[in-house]
Amino acid sequence: MIDHRLRILKSDGSSRVIELRAQSVALFYNTLMHELEELGLAVKINRLPNELPEVIPFDQDETHHSYSRESANRFWRVLAQADRVFKRFRSRFCGKCSPVHFFWGSFDLAVTRFSGRPAPLHPGGVPHLPDAVTREAYAHEVSSLGFWPGDAKNPGAFYSYAYPVPEGFGKANLEPAHYSEQLGEFLLPYEIVRNSPSPDDMILDFAQHAYDHVATLSKWDREHLDESTLKPPVPIM
Repeated sequence: MIDHRLRILKSDGSSRVIELRAQSVALFYNTLMHELEELGLAVKINRLPNELPEVIPFDQDETHHSYSRESANRFWRVLAQADRVFKRFRSRFCGKCSPVHFFWGSFDLAVTRFSGRPAPLHPGGVPHLPDAVTREAYAHEVSSLGFWPGDAKNPGAFYSYAYPVPEGFGKANLEPAHYSEQLGEFLLPYEIVRNSPSPDDMILDFAQHAYDHVATLSKWDREHLDESTLKPPVPIM
């Protein structure tokens, strides 16, 4: 995301470089698969985009062909900073927690806390995403924090949601964040964070209060899950 090149490095020392530039998705996909084949790397990729109602297979998509170096670099820098802050938030939890990870479908960065209790079967139904994937992801109770770059209708925002959704979840006052009935999650607009005196503190404050809200409503075992509730070990004399 700095020199805008995709590097393919193989353990035997061979490599390929693909320039990132304005070109159709089909041309990029076919070039990438050709280079992988030339290197003897057998890679199988699902050719359909996920989580979109209308999709075009990658190898046939001549519709989308733009590439903005500035936008790509800015997005990467946002992810790098969000990753740093999310890891601080992750360190405050002693229960099972995902690593900070990037979702390929909606292009969001997230970190998820688990209560340790099983959750009801997820209904699935996410466009072009197998229900088995969704049901595996939400097999247990979660409270999730993330950053989403937005789309044509919604600006970029930090978010927090829970599954299952406890009664009264959307009624909390987490200003300057707001609750989206459409998305079923709290949204903290990126522009508000970017222009705040301390973006780190604003994100961490939002993350903590959103988690507090979920954990309280769903009666998580916070005595054993939260780092702040654990007593320091007694030194051996």
